[in-house]
Amino acid sequence: MIRCALAEDIGSGDVTSNLVIDEDQSATGTFVAREPMVLAGVELLEPIYRERGGVEKLTIIHHSGAPIEEDFQIARVRGCARTLLECERVALNFMQRLSGIATLATEFSAAVKGTRCQILDTRKTAPGLRRLEKMAAAAGGAINHRVGLFDAILIKSNHVTAAGGIAAALERVSKTEMPVEIEVRTLQELEDALTHGAKHLLLDNLMPEEAAEWIRVVNGRATVELSGGITPHSARAYAQAGADFISAGAMTHSAPAMDINFRFDWQPSHGA
Repeated sequence: MIRCALAEDIGSGDVTSNLVIDEDQSATGTFVAREPMVLAGVELLEPIYRERGGVEKLTIIHHSGAPIEEDFQIARVRGCARTLLECERVALNFMQRLSGIATLATEFSAAVKGTRCQILDTRKTAPGLRRLEKMAAAAGGAINHRVGLFDAILIKSNHVTAAGGIAAALERVSKTEMPVEIEVRTLQELEDALTHGAKHLLLDNLMPEEAAEWIRVVNGRATVELSGGITPHSARAYAQAGADFISAGAMTHSAPAMDINFRFDWQPSHGA
């Protein structure tokens, strides 16, 4: 991911820095938060610089998961001025996006604090960045749901339709040892799922009052995950409805990038 990002940005070379800055010119730079946030992605700085030949010194001041305030220094780096500048945008893009996810995940987690409910992330991630975005969600206090289609079974409504119903879908996965979750869309499907041994239910697009009614029907026979347009402002109402889990796609697909600045300070070359 880092190599692709650097290749995309630098291509055949940073023509501006190569023309304007001497090859042997050194510099220092500091990454600074320009607003409060929960940090994520700072550990990527070392491999980013390493891909471009390394730097003299990199100091990580705050690590992923740390709550930081405006003007807090995140990291300091010293090395070749050209290297610092050609890596600047890639480093900022990763940290700004991932810190946005961690910050939003923290808001979701704070909203359900004191309840039994836990926040899950989803597969609604930027293509190619899932591993990093799930790391950022975890840094903000969320629990990583399935990584992809390969590590857990989630029978969605389209699977139910294609299989011929709830009973048929559950029968087809009855011999697996993998975790199985099934989405139900009506109270009748809910009863069918419970009758046929479902232990983890996904209820989508319900209002908190409806969710509470359905969870009363479940009555502890299965764990319940709620999803569908849930925000940090509404999450607590859903948690208090009795949900075991809330999954929030917005945590990754709609998190705003946080404002981080790279403050550059160069030192004259020897003999200049």
